[in-house]
Amino acid sequence: MLWFGSMSIQHTSALLSVASVRRRHLLALGVVGACATPVAWTQPASAAAEEAKAPPLPTLGSRLVVPDISLIDGSPWRQQSGRPLLVYWWASTCPFCALQSPSMDKLWAQVRTQGWQMIALSVDRRSEDAAAYISTKRYGFPVAWTSPGWRGAFPKPRGLPITLLAGADGRLQVAEKGQLFDEDVMALPDALL
Repeated sequence: MLWFGSMSIQHTSALLSVASVRRRHLLALGVVGACATPVAWTQPASAAAEEAKAPPLPTLGSRLVVPDISLIDGSPWRQQSGRPLLVYWWASTCPFCALQSPSMDKLWAQVRTQGWQMIALSVDRRSEDAAAYISTKRYGFPVAWTSPGWRGAFPKPRGLPITLLAGADGRLQVAEKGQLFDEDVMALPDALL
């Protein structure tokens, strides 16, 4: 007999059997079915379906071309050739984005006077959610809300946050999925050396 903490394997098996019986009863009632798929209750089905169809990260060395878009404040944003471009996909509900965004804001404050462009692309369900979040956090980087239609022209790669950096030649130098730590974000300019 093996022991884990204060329970033996036998005892643990008995508890699992009780849990299994209980789960079957709940399934018969339809209760567990509603909770069985975490994705179904953590994001809308359409968002889950969209994420499942999302492309992989773009290939390093490929051209990064971002379509024109309106910023949350209503002003137009257009990619300018001959300038490094930092693209940051995020959402107000993404905990990893919440951890990375302050670093992105710090980097933007550092590179904005060095000829860089940046666009932070929100995938929130409503533009109001993105605007309220940015207003509360007081980030200074340019933010646009991406409608599903706009994302048809420039699809978000799978995952969040997504960080893309193109050099002045428009070629992708960095393509990262998932949270970058502060030191990683602050080292992004080194990728262009």
